[in-house]
Amino acid sequence: MSQILENPRGGCVLAGINSVLGALDKVCPILHAGPGCCMQTSAAEQGQSGHKSSCFVSSVSIPSSNMLEKEVVFGGTDKLRTTIQGAIAIMDADAFFVLTGCTAGIIGDDIISVTQEFQDKGHEVYSIDTPGFAGDSNLGYEIVWNAIIDQVIEEDIPKDEKLVNIFGIVPYHDPFWSGTLEEIDRILSLLGLKVNTFFTKHQGINDIKKCSGAALNIIVNPWLWNGPAKKFEEKFGVPSIRIPGLFVGATDTTRFVREVAKALSLDDELVEKVIAAEEDYVYHYLAQSIGVVSWKRFAVVADASNAVGITRYLANDFSFTPVLVIISEPIFRQEDKDRIIAQISDLEYAVPPRIVFTADQYEINQALLNEEKEITLLIGSSNEREVALEKDIQFILASFPMNERLVFNRTYAGYRGGLTFTEDLYDNL
Repeated sequence: MSQILENPRGGCVLAGINSVLGALDKVCPILHAGPGCCMQTSAAEQGQSGHKSSCFVSSVSIPSSNMLEKEVVFGGTDKLRTTIQGAIAIMDADAFFVLTGCTAGIIGDDIISVTQEFQDKGHEVYSIDTPGFAGDSNLGYEIVWNAIIDQVIEEDIPKDEKLVNIFGIVPYHDPFWSGTLEEIDRILSLLGLKVNTFFTKHQGINDIKKCSGAALNIIVNPWLWNGPAKKFEEKFGVPSIRIPGLFVGATDTTRFVREVAKALSLDDELVEKVIAAEEDYVYHYLAQSIGVVSWKRFAVVADASNAVGITRYLANDFSFTPVLVIISEPIFRQEDKDRIIAQISDLEYAVPPRIVFTADQYEINQALLNEEKEITLLIGSSNEREVALEKDIQFILASFPMNERLVFNRTYAGYRGGLTFTEDLYDNL
């Protein structure tokens, strides 16, 4: 590795792949890896995401070949074959995905030919031949979708002008992913759209197969899913729009609605009617908080998408003063950094904050502790709680990793999520 990180957030590629598959209804991962990979990859993501694990199969329940010294020396394809046979016999799954761990990747076991044997027999068994050492869990999200585009999604599906696909919300790596997808689904459904979230409403492999019939892919993330978006459009002819950060509260959610409406040429009267009703709902409640809301100077530590959304909401909708924003995930392309900086800096009522890109916990702590400007509110992960205590400032747990909350369908996204976030801001005064 080129860099050693203190307390990295999330796991390896395999952990990211495992989390995505674990969030799909009746989809079963099969690991061709050493003992412990199932539990450790689950712990790296699901175990730090509001204590919510996969609803179908996860952790030590995941079928695994559990490669030992014998498989390293002589190859493990025979053991993988029997593992797949056992999983098909026992697990009531609609599809199986065989994943390689570092051990299988190093010795070069051919999992593709093994999975092809089962496909030839009519079983839905797919392969993702990417060992864990290839990168982090964010890359795992993209790798899953690249594999799905190549192997699963069907071509020549009739186009449905009201169907949209949502990408960029990473299961478990965003603790609020379920509630966020439900809120996006709720809002877009008001516009008369049908929404593939893929990870809610018991959607699964059959919805994925038909998603090439969508009219639009909506990427809710400032940098993730760039490669798969291009591949999806080239293969299936479905265009994409990128929402460069999570939308929190009325201002940015209305901007999101209008952007989607423009891309799909939706009826203006319907769109404005929905916006008016949703904004009225939000402001009716916010008006009742007059006298409670107090001014804050805040810092945010979060992944790029949530950092953008939280910063813009507090600065634009509440006129709080942003002091410091730390993007706590590895981002390498300068164009992605520039897009994130532009979103955080384009504020209506505030001077742009200092923006730091680092995934190293020591550097995050030092940036917070050595900040010259006063901070009275810190929004971050479980890793930042100690710094908040040391600085004796208000702390809101709102990003990954999240170890002190149980999260089901809670969200800070959208119109109603903004109200939830505002409640959380004032629940520990």
